[in-house]
Amino acid sequence: MTEKPVTITDVARHARVSKATVSAVINESPVVSHTTRERVWAAIELTQYRPTRSVPRATRERSIALLVKELDNPYYTEIVLGARAKVAERGYTLLVVSSEGEYDAERRAVAMLREKGVDGLIVTPVLDEHADLSHLFELKRRNFPFVLLERIIGVPGSIVDVDNVEASRRAVEHLFALGHTRVVHFAGPTYSMHSRERLDGVRRAFSATALCFPEDGAVPAGAHFDSGYRAARELFGARGPAERPTGVTCYNDLVALGVMRALADLGLRVPQDVSVIGYDDLPILRCLPVPLTTVRVPLAHMGEIAAEILTRQIESRDASSPEKVVLDAELMVRGSTGPAASRG
Repeated sequence: MTEKPVTITDVARHARVSKATVSAVINESPVVSHTTRERVWAAIELTQYRPTRSVPRATRERSIALLVKELDNPYYTEIVLGARAKVAERGYTLLVVSSEGEYDAERRAVAMLREKGVDGLIVTPVLDEHADLSHLFELKRRNFPFVLLERIIGVPGSIVDVDNVEASRRAVEHLFALGHTRVVHFAGPTYSMHSRERLDGVRRAFSATALCFPEDGAVPAGAHFDSGYRAARELFGARGPAERPTGVTCYNDLVALGVMRALADLGLRVPQDVSVIGYDDLPILRCLPVPLTTVRVPLAHMGEIAAEILTRQIESRDASSPEKVVLDAELMVRGSTGPAASRG
């Protein structure tokens, strides 16, 4: 037997208020006291009621917003294209907003998009130990449809991602198999859970061998070409042949491209002197004179799945249980990795 959908009447009964009060809380009327407002939202969370905005659906365009962290990062381009194709099939318009890695910008963007009446959000969240994630917890509390593209500990929302730890581990093991014993990782920005997961994969690869992960084995390199270039120029420029790494893994392909450019400027060859591995498999890699070995992330497919889950949540009459989809990331072996050179 099909369960009867939860209504505003059910929420009013649980909160011991009128339906008009529930409606005022949902539409953020200032006339409701803080105590009553909290009681109503607790009832909404308890009953799993899906609030609807007062604007009639027929008078506005249905829309979904994709909140990214870096507007100039081509990583997000494929995700946007995949999500846009899927939401268009379902009659939605896709909006793209960037936080540029800033917590306050992300929080303001979420508030603005909800105020403008978007039907749901796909979010690549800004994370580190100082991040204030109250706006995301509030989305969950209000049963507002959203899908994450990175894991957030403690937020039981739907997520679409890849197994970054496993993929990063396989990348380092590839270098070990080629005879590299001095391997470093050019790590990503602190505001990304992916940075931590990929570094964790590097550490796990080391822990499965007799090699020790060096104290300086994680080199801060950010997420862009310029930061990768500066980090590599500083590291390799300060070390002689006997001390410098012979193999590196990178947070993403942009950092890997910066590393390769720095190596070239220092007179070091890829892969004869240093093997380099990226992450993401961006289309731009096809234009390189030395094809980059990298981890292929199915970016467009991630966008499609996230959009599919989100539209299903939006169109459900009741709040849906969180879904978790973890995709495989494949190591693409190309010309930027080779056997470790002997060191004199």
